[in-house]
Amino acid sequence: MTPPSAASSGAPPLEGLRVLDLATLFAGPMCATLLGDYGAEVVKVEHPTRPDPSRGHGPAKDGVGLWWKVLGRNKRTITLDLSTPGGRETLLRLAATADVVVENFRPGTLERWGLGWEELGAANPRLVLARVTGFGQFGPYSHRPGFGTLAEAMSGFAAATGEPEGPPTLPPFGLADSVAALATAYAVMTALAARTVTGRGQVVDLAIIEPILAVLGPQALWYDQLGYVQPRTGNRSRNNAPRNIYRTADGGWVAVSTSAQSVAERVMHLVGRPELVDEDWFATGSGRADHADELDGAVGSWIARQSCTDAIAAFEKAEAAIAPVYDIRDVYADPQYQALGTITEVPDPELGPLRMQNVLFRLSETPGAIRWAGRPHGADTDEVLAELGLSPADITALRTEGAL
Repeated sequence: MTPPSAASSGAPPLEGLRVLDLATLFAGPMCATLLGDYGAEVVKVEHPTRPDPSRGHGPAKDGVGLWWKVLGRNKRTITLDLSTPGGRETLLRLAATADVVVENFRPGTLERWGLGWEELGAANPRLVLARVTGFGQFGPYSHRPGFGTLAEAMSGFAAATGEPEGPPTLPPFGLADSVAALATAYAVMTALAARTVTGRGQVVDLAIIEPILAVLGPQALWYDQLGYVQPRTGNRSRNNAPRNIYRTADGGWVAVSTSAQSVAERVMHLVGRPELVDEDWFATGSGRADHADELDGAVGSWIARQSCTDAIAAFEKAEAAIAPVYDIRDVYADPQYQALGTITEVPDPELGPLRMQNVLFRLSETPGAIRWAGRPHGADTDEVLAELGLSPADITALRTEGAL
């Protein structure tokens, strides 16, 4: 099958949607990125002297932050100091032309600048205002600064991650922010769908501590009904076994999952322990999990005698689930990722061709695309404001005031 992005010429599905990205680090901006990937016009609004800190996070090349090249893709960039009179008035004019505003200031900040929902909704009653904060717009913690790391800690994710005798473990990347970004994009699209019925916009209140809790599955229900708190189990699962990471003879690592009963049975036959399938406890995932030591020993000792390539080939022939443990170098080289176009090349005037993750999913008729990588700070300010009807003299006056 030819990837839809290469075969279709339909307009992107969000073409005509205008998004103002006022947010920083990382959930709010990533939400805007996801919308921009499918055709929304995203205008990134940054402070004139304090740009989005993601421009300075992580490695840089030739003084250009690389994370921003991903987070800022498909966005036009302007500068605006929202705390100044000129910045406030310009933002209200921009909001009147927009469908969505994404912000992540602490609750009350926009209101203090005269840019709360009362003012934005008056300027554009069809506007969707997505407010992304660590703890939400109300409650005893709403005033606190909030980051994804805190959500990973408070949600129960860190407590359930790591080895049984080790400490709680945080992920080495922005997991909670990324989950929150996906949830915010979903919330925005839901609010826009509601607008087609009501004709009115509304406020999206998203607390970063909530989406990651939602993806932890039934933990809340387990505690409610059984008083059960999921412990740290390392790479094992309390729901089924064998499920782990195993070392191969040539020093590689593979992951094995047996969530389906039929797969668990195939694995036992493959590794030469078919008698275990006849045990009463083998008939359920939880029963197998209670005998994880025995099952891991059987699978691990067999895999330890195979090369990574041979182990994967044998599992594939047996129709059992296995995957190699990759780092990013392996992702680049993998033929399945190559077939899907998961990593794509994007031209960039600052750094030349860049390779980064492609859009999240393929649509057969109206595919998304990365049109450009993150642009320099304020690169499109004059152009965007001119489109808004401001004259060169108006733009100069705003610069003199310090609003740009």
